[in-house]
Amino acid sequence: MITIHPDRSIRSASLVAGAGLLALAVLAAFANFVVLEGLVTPGDATATAEAITSSEGLFRAGVASLYVVAVLDVVVAVALGEVFAAVSPRVSVLAAGFRGAYAVVLLVAISHLSAVPPLSGDADRTLAQVEAFRSIWGVSFLFFGAHLLLIGYLAYRSGFVPRVVAVLVAINGLGYLTDLLGTALVPGYSITVANVTFVGEVALMLWLLIQGRRTTVTATVAPTAGEPLPLVP
Repeated sequence: MITIHPDRSIRSASLVAGAGLLALAVLAAFANFVVLEGLVTPGDATATAEAITSSEGLFRAGVASLYVVAVLDVVVAVALGEVFAAVSPRVSVLAAGFRGAYAVVLLVAISHLSAVPPLSGDADRTLAQVEAFRSIWGVSFLFFGAHLLLIGYLAYRSGFVPRVVAVLVAINGLGYLTDLLGTALVPGYSITVANVTFVGEVALMLWLLIQGRRTTVTATVAPTAGEPLPLVP
């Protein structure tokens, strides 16, 4: 349960959230761009199965990295809830819940990749499992986009996060939702808006690691709507 205290330090929570975001970004990049992009040939089941079979250790490392990413997403969700609890406890819990839901769906998606190595001799089933992972992971961005929108709102209301960072985070969330809707509604949709708007997550991570860990929120009196919270340097 998230608790709020007068003169509440967000330093530890900011450090945990920022470090978690950095770690999961590195692990997700390795799993997605090095392992999956490197071993999976879209539409070619035989080439995909052969690549995974010849680099099974690398593939398993990528799967393991994704499991760690899902765990880190839960850690980050809780830490960000602590960072923004003084702004709005209910919205902070809701934002954490959306990221937690994203992590659960991601785990379901990863389970399909876990079944791939034993199936490498069956090329069609191997490719089908990889495609199932990508499809389910894509659906999870509904929750992730909603999480970022709420974090952007909380950051904008906070008074201690630069509003440009808050706006970039919200735009990032809209990018994920745009891609999800585009894939669902537009045949042959190939634009990936989130590949551009991801700068919002980077900006938030840098703020958490550089400035957030030095920030203490003073909330002895509940602020009115739109009024920033006072800070202690």
